[in-house]
Formats: sequence, structure tokens, C-alpha cells
Amino acid sequence: MNTITTKDGAQIFFKDWGAGQPIVFHHGWPLSGDDWDNQMLFFLGKGFRVIAHDRRGHGRSSQTATGNDMDTYAADVGELAAALDLRDAIHIGHSTGGGEVTRYVARHGKGRVAKAVLISAIPPVMVKSDRNPNGTPIAVFDDLRAQLAANRAQFYLDVPSGPFYGFNRKGAKVSEGLIRNWWRQGMMGGANAHYDCIKVFSETDFTEDLKQIDVPVLVMHGDDDQIVPITDSAQLSVKLLKNGTLKVYKGFPHGMFSTHSDEINRDLLAFIKA
Repeated sequence: MNTITTKDGAQIFFKDWGAGQPIVFHHGWPLSGDDWDNQMLFFLGKGFRVIAHDRRGHGRSSQTATGNDMDTYAADVGELAAALDLRDAIHIGHSTGGGEVTRYVARHGKGRVAKAVLISAIPPVMVKSDRNPNGTPIAVFDDLRAQLAANRAQFYLDVPSGPFYGFNRKGAKVSEGLIRNWWRQGMMGGANAHYDCIKVFSETDFTEDLKQIDVPVLVMHGDDDQIVPITDSAQLSVKLLKNGTLKVYKGFPHGMFSTHSDEINRDLLAFIKA
């Protein structure tokens, strides 16, 4: 099994296929690198080297009691990039993974990163506050924590069955495979890390990170994202980036790279080749 050992002893699992310019995929909460299988196969077939890791506390990586915070997540990616000697890399992150990409590129990616992509991503910050009056109230995240602690297995069926993929919308084409795969990935990880990560994805402020990034960044977001509303995320992030481009997808849900993979893959390839 491919793993690196971080400075604090955590084992970080990763998949590394092919050769060529590297594309690194960063998964969302509470999933794993397996969430990118479609994109990894697509870009492998286009001649790229494709890499996806399991964040600590997620998937096949160590279920650590500590380090379940965004600074450590980004530092872990820094150690992975150094171990694999990644240069001229494209980093693509979904949801919480988009936050991880943002902090990694801003703090650790100098000289290693060519471009970045944020898909349905959490920056600049999700939680409502005086500084972010249009954010999501803290009570919503408290409820997520309560549901996870009470019955994680059922909670991890309810999320993908409803808002994550937009399967709660009238006329939606429901994929039982996507729901079961979401549940499978979620249950592989640590309950404590997933609980901690709710605070991470809701309260971490990426405003200064976004301002520091100078490589081209594509911000992709569906206007029917029920998990990370576009008005308080992508539309704000692109204004903070020095070289950002926003692409809005009408009617697309939070997990749009799975439900609409053909369109997302095509646009990713065009951005990478541009």
C-alpha cells in the first residue's frame, strides 16, 4: 500500500498512477481519494500522472487523535508533494478539499504548483458571523455534529440521498451506486476526525490564503449547491484571487463532478491545456 509517514507519525495513503504532468486530487468531507476515480481514469487516459490521497482521519490514512485541522491537512499535502517530488502540478479540490488546495498552494506550493481548481469549494469561510453575515448559521453545523455522533451510519446515508447530489430535487435521476459509494467511503474514516472536520470546513477562514495565490485558479460551482451556497463561496473567492476565473453551472449540485462528470472533465481539461 502506498503511504508516506508525516513528521508526527501519521500514515497518509495515496494513489499514484501514470506519468506526465501531475494532477493532484483533494477529496471532500468525509470521503477519500476514491471519490475521484472517474477523473483519475479520464486524465490517466489523457497522458497525465494522477494522484489522490486520503486526508488524515479519512479513508485508509491514520485515524489520528490530533492534527484534524486545516493547517495540518495542508502540511500533510506539502510532505506528500515533497516525497513524490511533484513539480508543475495541477491541484484540484472539491468542497473541503478545495479549502485544502487553497491553504496548500498559498503556504506550501511555491515553485511546485502550475494551476489550481476549486470545485464546489468552501472558501472563503462558510459560517455566519459579523464579518460574514450571509454565511450559514453555526446551528446548522452543530446539527451535523449531533447527527454524526448519534448515528453516523444513518447520517452517511441521508446526506448523499438528499442534498449532496441534488437527489432531493424534483425529477432528479437518483444513482444508488453513488449513494452507496459515498457511504462506503465515509464509514472507512474515523468518527472523531470527521466530527472535528465539521469545525474545519465550516469555520476556517481562507481569505488571506486566496489573496496570496498567484497561479491561475478555476473556480467551478453549481448554482443549486445546497451544501456550500455559491453566493457565499465561489462568488466571493474569485474576487479575492489574483488570477481567478469563475464558471457557474446552472442547476448543478454540490457533488457535480460525479453527477455531471463528462461536462466537468471537459472543462477541467480545457483549463489545464489553456
